[in-house]
Amino acid sequence: SRPILDMSYSRHFLDFQGSSIPSSMKKLVVTKLSQNFREAVTLQQDSPVPLPGDGDLLVRNRFVGINASDINYSAGRYDASVKPPFDIGFEGVGEVVALGLSASADYSVGQAVAYVKAGSFAEYTVVPARQAVPLPSVKPEFLTLMVSGATAYLSLKELGDLSEGKKVLVTAAAGGTGQFAVQLAKKAKCHVIGTCSSDEKGGFLKSIGCDRTINYKTENVESVLRKDYPEGVDVVYESVGGKMFDLALNALAIKGRLIVIGFIAGYQSPTGLQPIKAELLPAKLLKKSASVRGFFLNRYLSDYKMALQHLLKMYERGDLVCEVDFGDMSPEGKFTGLESVFRAVDYMYMGKNIGKIVVELPHSVNSKL
Repeated sequence: SRPILDMSYSRHFLDFQGSSIPSSMKKLVVTKLSQNFREAVTLQQDSPVPLPGDGDLLVRNRFVGINASDINYSAGRYDASVKPPFDIGFEGVGEVVALGLSASADYSVGQAVAYVKAGSFAEYTVVPARQAVPLPSVKPEFLTLMVSGATAYLSLKELGDLSEGKKVLVTAAAGGTGQFAVQLAKKAKCHVIGTCSSDEKGGFLKSIGCDRTINYKTENVESVLRKDYPEGVDVVYESVGGKMFDLALNALAIKGRLIVIGFIAGYQSPTGLQPIKAELLPAKLLKKSASVRGFFLNRYLSDYKMALQHLLKMYERGDLVCEVDFGDMSPEGKFTGLESVFRAVDYMYMGKNIGKIVVELPHSVNSKL
C-alpha cells in the first residue's frame, strides 16, 4: 500500500542497470540474544525486499562495515526493550534502486549513498532520505568515515581539547577508528603514541604519522610510558578497556583527559565488561585534576552531518588515509557476501585487522533489456 515513485512507470522500480529488483533477499537477523555473534545471528535466505515509503530510499548495499559493537547489539545491550528477531548491521554504502515520491525531490535512482542505520547486514535496506549521505561514488573508503571516522573526529573535537605539542595516546591505534584518531591528532600538531599488536600494524601507524608505536605483544606498555613520558600524556583515546584502561589512567598527565569510546576487551564476556581498578579512580583523578569522559556517537547526532562533510572533504583532498581491510589475509580470504560477516566479526576479535573491516556484497545483474 506504500507508494513507489510513479508506479505508472515501472522503470522506477528497476535498478539503474536494467535488472528487476527481486522480491526476496538475504539478510542477517538476531534470533537469540548472545554476545557470541555466531550463536545470536542467523542468515535468512529469502526475506522479502522491503518497500520504501514516501520519504524513503531503497538502497542496494555494496559495502557494509563491521563494528566492535555489533556483538553488543546482538547481545541486546543497547535497548533492553527490543526482542529478537531484529535486523543487525549499523552502516552501509550502496546505490539507490527505488524511492518514494517525497524522497525523489533530492535523490534519484542510481545515486551513491551511505547511511548509518540498524539493518545494513542485508542485500537491500530502506533508508529515510533525511538520514542518507549522498556520495560521489560507491567506494568502501567512504564507509570508514560513517561511524569510525565520525567517532574519532567528534570525540577529539568535543572532549580532547587538542593543541600543538600535546601528547596523545591512542589505544588499538591501527583499528577502524584508531587510524583516524592518530591522523586527526597529528593534524592538530600533537605528539601521537599508538598501541598495537604487531610490527606490521606498527609500520602502518608510522606511515600515517604516529610518532611512537608500542607493540604490546613485545613491549611492556606501562614501562615504555613511564620511561619515555615521565610527565604523562595529555589525552588518551581509549577503546580497549580492562587492563589497558588502568594503564592509560595511570599514564595521564596533570589535567589529562581520558576519552572512553569503547572497551572491546570485555565485549565477548557475559557482562560485556572486563574488571578495572575502579575503587582507585576518584583518588587518581583528584590527585591529577584529571578527567574521564565517555563518548557515544548517538548522543552527538546534531553535529554528525557537519563532521561527516568535514571528513569527506579531507579524504577527497588527500588529507586523510581511510584504510580498508577486506580480510584478504584471513585464512579463508576476502570477506565477500553476507555469509562472511561471521568471519569478519571473528577476525576483528582476533585483533587481525589493519584499518576498518569491510564486507563486500557483490551483485549479479540479470539484464531484462
